Amino acid sequence: MKELIFATNNFHKLTEIQSLISESFRIRSLQQIGCTEDIEETADTLEGNALLKARYIYDKYGEDCFADDTGLEVEVLDGRPGVISARYAGNAHDFEANIDKVLGEMKGIENRKAQFRTVIALILNGEVTLFEGIVNGKIGIERLGIKGFGYDPVFTPDGYDKTFAEMPLSEKNKISHRAVAVNKLVDFLNSKA
Repeated sequence: MKELIFATNNFHKLTEIQSLISESFRIRSLQQIGCTEDIEETADTLEGNALLKARYIYDKYGEDCFADDTGLEVEVLDGRPGVISARYAGNAHDFEANIDKVLGEMKGIENRKAQFRTVIALILNGEVTLFEGIVNGKIGIERLGIKGFGYDPVFTPDGYDKTFAEMPLSEKNKISHRAVAVNKLVDFLNSKA
């Protein structure tokens, strides 16, 4: 069985990916390999941050791995918050403050178009492959729903009349940006099994 490290300590993400992937692969978290370092995301793109985390693990532990980064990109804000989505209102990773900042910057603006984008960087046998997932939608004028996390209460995907935070997780996971990227990763890995 081939082992892959997922540069995360989010066991929900880990379990979800393991359930989708061929039994030829076993996914392990950072905690499971004894990595306690906080890998800083200092790149100026999602691709750069995902690759930075994957390279850190590959170089330090010498094992195949993958990492992801996600951002909310708002059209009228020139793609912001983008790569700094988690710390848009400061380094505290305070999503209530981040949402307040986005809503404040968009007050009175009609164009509400936005997209969530996830990039996964995989290093397998020394080769780098990137996978991208995008879901288009719009930013609401207020928070709706209590599920999910981050910007979910203000993001409504195209074709839906409810925010990610109003959807059951099972529904969100079928259409989300992360699901799209993960499915591409899983298809690629299953083709290598």
